[in-house]
Amino acid sequence: MSKEAPGPASRRLFLLLPLGLFLALCGVFLMQLLSGRDISEIPSALIGEQAPATRLPPLPGTNLPGLDSGEFAGKVTLVNVFASWCVPCRDEHPMMMELGRDGRFSVAGLNYKDKPANALQFLTDLGNPYTAIGTDDNGRAGIDWGVYGVPETFLVGKDGRIAYKHVGPLTPASVTDRLMPEIEKALAAQP
Repeated sequence: MSKEAPGPASRRLFLLLPLGLFLALCGVFLMQLLSGRDISEIPSALIGEQAPATRLPPLPGTNLPGLDSGEFAGKVTLVNVFASWCVPCRDEHPMMMELGRDGRFSVAGLNYKDKPANALQFLTDLGNPYTAIGTDDNGRAGIDWGVYGVPETFLVGKDGRIAYKHVGPLTPASVTDRLMPEIEKALAAQP
């Protein structure tokens, strides 16, 4: 019993199939690229949900309380996830200092997988914009908050729900164009 060799048409189809798949993938990538969507914006399942129940001990060496989500009720709070080992956290820190001077809302820090002495030195060198700082040594609270990496900043409304999430370092443009309008909405909302 002999097998017949595939004809020239089926051989050509077999050779063109990888090229067709490659071109289809290129088309998908090109559509995503040209869509105008901000690829740095990662959707969070927590938007609109209650902030995770969090009770973290304070950063030793500061006179500030730890991070307690029970304190969010009735006020607007920015929760900034930072670490001394995080280079982008240093880049965004001037923005955090500026936000910390705005007395209409609180700025709380969640120190993520960091050594307390290093975090304290970070704040001593760059300034401390926070009204509360909780230490998350093992990263468990970060998991509860859905942290992808540091820095990340969450806006918690007066109702205790997460209204907005920014992934990556805050820049003057991201604060002006995205964060401040969300803060203004949260401040105007009824508790």
